[in-house]
Amino acid sequence: MIDGIPVIDAVVHPYNLREDNFRTPHARPITDIVSGGNRAVAPPGYRLPKDAYERDWSIEEVADMSFVESYADLAVYHVVAIKAFHDGICSIEKGLEAQRRWPDRFLFYVGVDPLEGPKAIEDLERQVELFDNPIGLKLYPNSWVGSEVTGWLMDNPEVAFPLFERAQQLDIRTVAVHKAIPLGPVELTHYRVDDIDRAAMAFPELNFEIVHGGMAFLEETAWQLARFRNVWVNLETTATMLTNRPGAFERAFAALLAHGGPRAAEQVFWGTGCMVSHPRPHLENFVRTFRFSEELVERFGPPEITDDLRRKVLAENYARLHGIDLGERLARIKGDEFDLRRPDGAEPESPYSTTAVGDDAY
Repeated sequence: MIDGIPVIDAVVHPYNLREDNFRTPHARPITDIVSGGNRAVAPPGYRLPKDAYERDWSIEEVADMSFVESYADLAVYHVVAIKAFHDGICSIEKGLEAQRRWPDRFLFYVGVDPLEGPKAIEDLERQVELFDNPIGLKLYPNSWVGSEVTGWLMDNPEVAFPLFERAQQLDIRTVAVHKAIPLGPVELTHYRVDDIDRAAMAFPELNFEIVHGGMAFLEETAWQLARFRNVWVNLETTATMLTNRPGAFERAFAALLAHGGPRAAEQVFWGTGCMVSHPRPHLENFVRTFRFSEELVERFGPPEITDDLRRKVLAENYARLHGIDLGERLARIKGDEFDLRRPDGAEPESPYSTTAVGDDAY
């Protein structure tokens, strides 16, 4: 918790960025984007040099960063299937370790590459068996399986829809898709959000989670929140603008909330992507310093930033999306190892101090 407000971090992922994990040449530009982003969005004390950052991060480090060095109560592990990396960049195995060691702290999304066709459905089925009640499916709009990067769209009835149908049959109700941030020199087409419209219409019982919502295609994303009850925005990466571009975050957050009225404030939730950046400074800024300026309120009319709104964004919206009894889940983690190391109200540990590269932070 932070200042008495529960926190669910809707996406964390311990990447393996070692060069021996590179499967194709496309892994290098992806690594450069992620690694450079760490230094670009972080304030002093929260940055890591390239050599310290581009390594194989453990799930234990991400757990410590989330629950001990920051304020998260629960975190959502995303299996990633970026097959420019041998292990997809964020492996099934690390997720299974989190499930074994800290089942009360973590929730899980499985991840596949839709352009693998029947193999993707087989992979989905396998992962659903491996994880205990996974609550979501994580997708990326590009495929790195072959020598060239190819793309696909969420409204493709041959590529996407069979996967969505099988996910529903397996009792997965949320499909999260990386949007807005192109991963290297690829076509922008597949990172737009327009294709989500038809998917949301064709699968009204599924929820569609726009990861990085508001980083680009802001107006389109805002109008999707206004038009569809089954479209949601995950603020991963968008939240980092609170620290390095606060004016940009203010405009983005205002737009996301203003077009859809009060209802839109119930379709946006918190995510940091820990360890892409350190989760703590952005969360502190959202809770303790962020307000809408008078000028922006006059122009766009977003709702006031209250503790009730913060509670919705930081935990309640996500809990409602997935049918999580938040009080019961918080009770289950009382007295666990992370609660003993950072009890509610206690100051978090120094950035990266619980990791193997704590001495390298600057």
